[in-house]
Amino acid sequence: MAPPDDAPRNPPPHTNRLADETSPYLLQHQHNPVDWQAWGDDAWQRARDEDKPVLVSIGYAACHWCHVMERESFEDEGLAARQNELFVSIKVDREERPDVDEIYMEAVQLMRGQGGWPLNVFCLPDGRPFFGGTYFPPVARQGMPSWRQVLDSVAAAYRERRADLEGQAAQIVAHLEQAPGPLEPGEERADPAAARRAAVAQIMKSYDKRFGGFGGAPKFPQPFFLALVLQHAVADNHPLARDQVLATLRQMAEGGIYDQLGGGFHRYSVDEHWLVPHFEKMLYDNALLVPLFLDAARLSDDSFFSRIAEETLDYLLREMRTPEGAFYASTDADSEGEEGKYFVWSLDEVTALLGDDAPLFARYYDVTEDGNFEGRNILHPRMPLAQAAAWYQQEEDAAAERLASARATLLAARAGRVPPATDTKVIAAWNGMAIDALARGGAILDAPRFIDAAREAAAFLLETMRPAGDAGGLLRIFAGGRASVPGFLEDYAGLADGLLSLYEATGEERWFIEARQIADAMLTRYWDRDAGGFFTTGSRNEALVSRKKPTYDGATASGNSQAARVLARLYAMTGEGLYADRLEAMAGAFGVILTRAPVMMSGFVAALDWLHRHRAVAVVGDDADPATQALVRAVWDGPPGPTLVMRHAPGEGHAESTVPQLQGKTPLDGAPAAYVCHGFACSAPVTTPEALRGLLGSDLPA
Repeated sequence: MAPPDDAPRNPPPHTNRLADETSPYLLQHQHNPVDWQAWGDDAWQRARDEDKPVLVSIGYAACHWCHVMERESFEDEGLAARQNELFVSIKVDREERPDVDEIYMEAVQLMRGQGGWPLNVFCLPDGRPFFGGTYFPPVARQGMPSWRQVLDSVAAAYRERRADLEGQAAQIVAHLEQAPGPLEPGEERADPAAARRAAVAQIMKSYDKRFGGFGGAPKFPQPFFLALVLQHAVADNHPLARDQVLATLRQMAEGGIYDQLGGGFHRYSVDEHWLVPHFEKMLYDNALLVPLFLDAARLSDDSFFSRIAEETLDYLLREMRTPEGAFYASTDADSEGEEGKYFVWSLDEVTALLGDDAPLFARYYDVTEDGNFEGRNILHPRMPLAQAAAWYQQEEDAAAERLASARATLLAARAGRVPPATDTKVIAAWNGMAIDALARGGAILDAPRFIDAAREAAAFLLETMRPAGDAGGLLRIFAGGRASVPGFLEDYAGLADGLLSLYEATGEERWFIEARQIADAMLTRYWDRDAGGFFTTGSRNEALVSRKKPTYDGATASGNSQAARVLARLYAMTGEGLYADRLEAMAGAFGVILTRAPVMMSGFVAALDWLHRHRAVAVVGDDADPATQALVRAVWDGPPGPTLVMRHAPGEGHAESTVPQLQGKTPLDGAPAAYVCHGFACSAPVTTPEALRGLLGSDLPA
């Protein structure tokens, strides 16, 4: 029934120009009274026409402080009116446009010594930045100016000191153009093993002997530090490196940073003992941590680590998978306006849900009346299981079963809560990482469901995120039912790397073929022909105020570190000299970092060291033959190391493999055979897992 004409009506919410976007982060801002525009020519042309400075505000959907600043300032009608009067305002999803974020983040770090998100940068109408910062409060506090003060002072400077701002912007852009380069003439570059040892020595100096991890609070997972230390532990048989990695991974998995009910890791811990996290979950964190836990299980022969890897992969399949089989970007920290509300528990809730199992669960997971987080409880094991079982006079296995049942009960109850928002966009680079994790998990854990999921994700990306008529090309984003944004270096490298892992796990050569095509396009479009190394943006990306060459690893590996890993693997599979030449050129281009500060490019160091030490296992035989599978399992069940698996089944439509390093390798007298190669010199074929394990146990170069 329609309301009478004189009934009060709620006015429609203000809608700005972000309403036509597909990014969940941009859509979160579509009803702000700020007249936001998406990044594009229209916004910059408007700034030139109106001669206004431009505010470029960058964030992402799972960013807690981005939401805080939105509530405090961007939803305030008075502040929004002032911002609209003085500026052209552009909103950017950093996950859609990492190229924009990279430039303006570095600019703010140059100006202020630090950066973060939300990232608020003020620019001239030609895009050059002249001032910026991160979060600004609605009223001045703790030495920070209010957002109103920032708006007014920047606008006044633009009106009254334009020439000064032009000069400042020119200096900033000049700094952005600078990059670490080759060594001075006569300075000797560190070889891969020396760079690894130097980087690991620096990492291990910062080890927290009490709680694990490297450095103090806040503590991030730092997967590339951990991966390099683990690689070093294996390469040099270094027990202290081994112990530090295993202890760190265990402390993380037993802390609140790990979701004890649903699996998966939160973004980081605000304290030194991994208890209180920022509760957002990122696809890339979980995809990068899974291989670490898998290798920790192989290194230690401890099923604890394989359990965490499996739970994390199951979390990805349960909560992060799209209907098409790809993977979402992230989930938020907040639900119902409170950070962590979805994940924490009161003692009363636990008691009501678990009944007789509540005392055991509460003691083991540290659930108390007072709580450990704002009056509620973040679950984390506070004691060994044997100790908790003994307290209640139970066998350890029985206690473990009761705790597993209790976790399932609480997980089911939690599913009835209002969940954190999910950023539903699909990012090519991050999905490549997920494919890598699933493929490795499926192979090492002998879990076909993970390999099936990797296949499905790979097929979706290859079918959906390729520009029409562009062989080897990639789009970065799938959101709102369509693919968009030309891919960046990390998309090409990330997806190629995931496809190579899927080939290793399955022996299906289509994934190798696709990976090589993408990698070759990466070389054509992103390579710096003058100085070596790869640019973030390629020949088909938008030109910005600076063209950056990503070097330093952060939460994810830099694009150059990812590309180096792909080139190393392709060279090992193909023997194609171009891949080795490009790696050598990269080592020269980044010689200063590699020799003086290798820890800054730990992923790149790991790739070079892997190539120097790797061995390739070529398995030739029918996949349906148990003898073939036994040879493959001998590799995956063995200790971690720089081992590459190549497989071919002769007779499936073509006798010769499309993988060059498999060509000429045949079964032995009709029996499936394995060849172990190092530096393209191969062993005689072996046909039994025992013989293969013997070859894999032989020493490699240190």
